[in-house]
Amino acid sequence: MASATEPKEIVIIGGGIIGCTSAYFLTRHPAYDPSKHKITLLEASKVAGGASGKAGGLLALWAYPRTIVPLSYRLHAQLAQEHGGESRWGYRQIHCGQLTARGRPNERKETLNGKPSKGESVSLKKRDGKALGKVTAAGLPKNLNWFAPESVRSYYEMGDPDTTAQVHPYQFTTAMAELAALEGVNIILGSVTSINTADREGVKSVTYEEKANKVTHTIPATDVIVSAGPWSQRVYPPAPISGMRAHSVTITPSNPISAYAIFTEISLPPEFGNTDTFLKSKRPHSKTVTPEIYARPNNEAYACGEGDHLVPLPRTTEDVETDLARCQDIVDYVSSISDELKDGEVTVRQACYLPNVEAASGGPLIGQTGVKGLLLATGHTCWGIQNGPGTGKLIGEFVFDGMAKSASIGSLDPRKVL
Repeated sequence: MASATEPKEIVIIGGGIIGCTSAYFLTRHPAYDPSKHKITLLEASKVAGGASGKAGGLLALWAYPRTIVPLSYRLHAQLAQEHGGESRWGYRQIHCGQLTARGRPNERKETLNGKPSKGESVSLKKRDGKALGKVTAAGLPKNLNWFAPESVRSYYEMGDPDTTAQVHPYQFTTAMAELAALEGVNIILGSVTSINTADREGVKSVTYEEKANKVTHTIPATDVIVSAGPWSQRVYPPAPISGMRAHSVTITPSNPISAYAIFTEISLPPEFGNTDTFLKSKRPHSKTVTPEIYARPNNEAYACGEGDHLVPLPRTTEDVETDLARCQDIVDYVSSISDELKDGEVTVRQACYLPNVEAASGGPLIGQTGVKGLLLATGHTCWGIQNGPGTGKLIGEFVFDGMAKSASIGSLDPRKVL
């Protein structure tokens, strides 16, 4: 690896949260000189087109791995303060809890012409004396008032505003890209076809096909960061990375909901499944389901369901197949315990792939690969948004200092599994 005083040609592969925060922190490193060093970020489809734009955006000091969580959580707060994250990407501190509940049967709602209605329902009297008694007995906080009292069985707090926060992942990732570009990072839409190396000299160049015109280019490289999430193995075959598909929806609630992230465990009634839309589930429901629900600013709720491996990883994020029946399952599950969500408007149905490390040590993998100048920063599973800033900070140190300085991450060394 060239010394920090020598000109560098840095190429980042992948425009998700890890690639964008790496680009950002590389430009903030004291050794970075835009007149001397060149940084190029290559993204196959669009910035934040995958999980980085479709995740929940939960931040937590109780996340994993512990080696980088405190660093990254602290950097999130600093970034929000420096760049107006509260308004720019929805940064805020929140409560988080585990809710055990019993789902209610789906109700078929029809208009006079026999078609499903969008909002005809009668809300339960959730805050009468009897209802208050139920939620109090279950331990539900008074301001967590958007769950049906007859459904709630128990609740315990996992995190409070001192240990838990959130961002809007798409807004945060694109903001990191924009801020990096302002400091000289060149963002190119193109698919990498090869990382070119010399036996003793390490990485030499990167070849990619431009998205717009399919023209092939080769650019010089002294340092290459592979941060392509579940696509990392396509770019660098030795990387033990796989992808798991995950579905999610966003809902505009019928009434504003308080700032909580909720991990649920919902027991479904035997008769569950008579959905009130034309979308029918293509698979039987489990007796117990565990969707996560995150209240976001501007009266939006995000909900995600279980993962699957039914569809292989596609070529790019633009080719991801969304199973609308699985999205409807999520809507039905959360509607079974909340009238605000049941009577709300579903605004987005989507799917993405999460990157997993196929090794006993788990992940993520951050650091040197054994090939001079080639770094890995991938395999962050569901905590990519949380651990993005910390990873980016460490990548900047690997490139310019030759080692990680802000955290001890020997357990995440890619060379242990390559």
